[in-house]
This record gives sequence, structure tokens and C-alpha cells, in this order.
Amino acid sequence: MAKVLTAEELMKVATLLRTDVLRMLEASGGSGHVGGPLGMAELIAVLYFKVMRIQARQPDWEGRDYFVLSNGHTAPIVYAALARRGFFDTDDLLTLRSYQSRLQGHPERTRLPGIEATSGPLGSGLSQAAGMAYDLQYLQGRRHQFVYAMLGDGELNEGPVWEAAMFASKYKLSQLIAIVDRNNIQLSGTTEQIMPLEDVKAKWESFGWHVQEINGHDVVEIEQAVQRAKAVSNRPCVIIARTIPGKGVDFMEYDARWHGGIPHPVQEHVRRALQQVADGNKEAHV
Repeated sequence: MAKVLTAEELMKVATLLRTDVLRMLEASGGSGHVGGPLGMAELIAVLYFKVMRIQARQPDWEGRDYFVLSNGHTAPIVYAALARRGFFDTDDLLTLRSYQSRLQGHPERTRLPGIEATSGPLGSGLSQAAGMAYDLQYLQGRRHQFVYAMLGDGELNEGPVWEAAMFASKYKLSQLIAIVDRNNIQLSGTTEQIMPLEDVKAKWESFGWHVQEINGHDVVEIEQAVQRAKAVSNRPCVIIARTIPGKGVDFMEYDARWHGGIPHPVQEHVRRALQQVADGNKEAHV
């Protein structure tokens, strides 16, 4: 179990993770995804530093919780969390996307400690997570462990997501908790322009899931939602976390053009972004 942190401390962790993401992308020459990772900082901070049962010194500990990053392109924020939790050296973060680095653009299970599933093709992560939850619940009887699956909202366009949703509902996989990063953008525009998703809550409910909608930047609300999900005993749960893509950087927020990288001049954009993230942390409160 992670050290118990206060809400204020978790917000500072989220700022640290955002800083790591920006420095990683600067080192990679702007190659990598930035909008989604910045928007997911509070979600990842709560999961990795407050909620999930994990051990950096024993990444394959049998009693651990599992995390599946289905929207694998947002890997920088997870890499930052793993490094800050001690799974590997923080210096490795600056090798993002470099040749033969363990930190590729999408996570690979055998490359890094703490990575439970290789992800690349969108839409496949929930199926992997459902399989893990089925194994824990029915084959091993380890009912105290949970599987967390992070999905992007644009990813909900993929059919396999809903096949997995049906499977999880049929088998009442109460140890499966999905989190949808509802930031309303995807690669080439807004989700509602490309393939309208609303009413997202009603869609998941129609598949038999327990659904919560929250502010994905409120660490208290995030933790409370996870605890409520863990208390549900007869069906899978999904938390729809409404977030701001590019959170903390005004020229990135809500803009799909910042979904996939930092254009040149990279160092100038990163310098401005880091200053805004730092200034925002001084003003942050929960």
C-alpha cells in the first residue's frame, strides 16, 4: 500500500508528474503525447500514490492490484508515476522514445517493472483487464485484489470495448474498475464531432455497469469514487472522469492539436508550460 498522503500532497504529486511529462517530451524532441497525460495527472497520482496495492521492490508481488493502460499513448504519465514510486530510476524518464529505451511510446509489459499489459491498438485494454479480473475472482479466489483499467474517451469508438463490457457484466466482475478519461478530444478533433459519445453514463449503465461521474482533477473526489467502486460486490464499475486535456497549460488546454506531441520550438513551449504548471501548483487548493 502506498504511503497515506493528504489531498494537498497528492496535488503536489500531480504537479511533479506533469513536470516529469514535460521534461520527458522535451528530451524526446517533442515526440510523444502531451494533452492526455497532463490531463490524467490527478487520476494517476491518486491511483499510484494512495489507492493501489503495489510494491516497487516486488513488482510481481502476488497480492498486488493491477493497472492496465488501455489508452497506451498516454504512457508518459504512467512512466513518471512508476519512476517516482521507485520502480526504476527517474533518470530513465529522459530516454522516452529513444532507440532501445525501455520507455517506448506505448508501454511494453516485459520492458519495465510495474507494467502489467502491453498496449498499443486502442480498444484492447478493457478485455485484458477483464481477463485478469475473471482470473482473480473465479480461478484464484483472491477477492481482495482489484484491476484498474484506464481508457480514453475516443477509444470508446472501438467495438472491442463494448464486447469486454458485456463480458464483465455477464460474469459480474466486481474486482474490475474502469476509468474513462473523458477529456472530449481525440487525435483529429473533439469526440462529439468525430463520433458522438453522449450520453456516456447511460451507455455504460445499459451494459449493466455501476457508473459514477466525477471531476477528474479533484483528488478527494477521485479517491472517494474508487472507494465506492471497491464496495460494489455484484457488478463491474466504471468511473467517468471529466478532465481537461493539457491541464495546467493555457495554450494546450482543450486543444486537440496538442494531443500528439510538442511542435518546434520544443524548448520554448516546454519552458512556458513548466512555468505555468509551477504557478498553477502555488494557487491550487482542494
